[in-house]
Amino acid sequence: MSTLWGKITNNCKLISLPQTYLQLKAVIDAPEYRLEDVADAIRNDPALTTRVLKLVNSPFFGLSSKIETVFRAITLLGTQQIHDLTLATSVADALSGRSSPSLDMHLFWRRSVTCGLCAQALAQRLGLMDSERLFVSGLLFDLGHMILYQSVPDLTHQALQQSQENQWSLVETEREVIGLDYAHVGATLMRHWRLPECMIETNEFHPEPMRAWKYPIETAMVHIASLLAMANTGSGEFGSGLLQPHPTALEKTGLNLEECVAIGIKTEPELDTILYTIYPLGKAS
Repeated sequence: MSTLWGKITNNCKLISLPQTYLQLKAVIDAPEYRLEDVADAIRNDPALTTRVLKLVNSPFFGLSSKIETVFRAITLLGTQQIHDLTLATSVADALSGRSSPSLDMHLFWRRSVTCGLCAQALAQRLGLMDSERLFVSGLLFDLGHMILYQSVPDLTHQALQQSQENQWSLVETEREVIGLDYAHVGATLMRHWRLPECMIETNEFHPEPMRAWKYPIETAMVHIASLLAMANTGSGEFGSGLLQPHPTALEKTGLNLEECVAIGIKTEPELDTILYTIYPLGKAS
């Protein structure tokens, strides 16, 4: 187990976020900063600027008029929201060169973006202010599998097969077959990146939302969103079998199965636009 964990954590450390994002984070983490400094950190990367503005102007984010500059986006949405959307595109860049023969990259990103959109829609439904943060939390829900399929692909595939055949929890099956689970691996990478604590907790505990203690509602939303994403990408019927939400998640959100399904359907018209912005098909194919 120690050798395996060392191999996996080494793979985590090999993945670095783009320098542009690190510069942005350094600006925001400073005791005092100007909005112009935040905008400059993003504008230094024209490709990133284009993708962030596409996200900001997508209908799903609900702005009434087109935003043409990063500075304008910051003044309207706030620094945290722009940070989170920049982080979303930066993660896609960081993972763009990594693939595994055992992992369908297009399906991986389609499922991840679907989860992000569903998590954001759930946050909006419940009136949470930071819905963009839930988008990023949902987007990263399956991050650990990117590492596992590169480090131990055979064991990871074996765990998935056993989970599906026996209708057992995937994280519990991975702990039995591999010795650890994808959610723990994903959270480890996020800690290495020093991402916000709320994102780390929702990632680590979304398969088992009853374990969340500091961000239980956010974790419950990512839990439900991940099941909706699995259902929407052909892994079963939401509310049935392995895609049955944990009672804790429904209790924390106050939603029933029908309301969750309706929220999932609401996100479908925007899926392709957001997917191609976050992770263009040319990379995902």
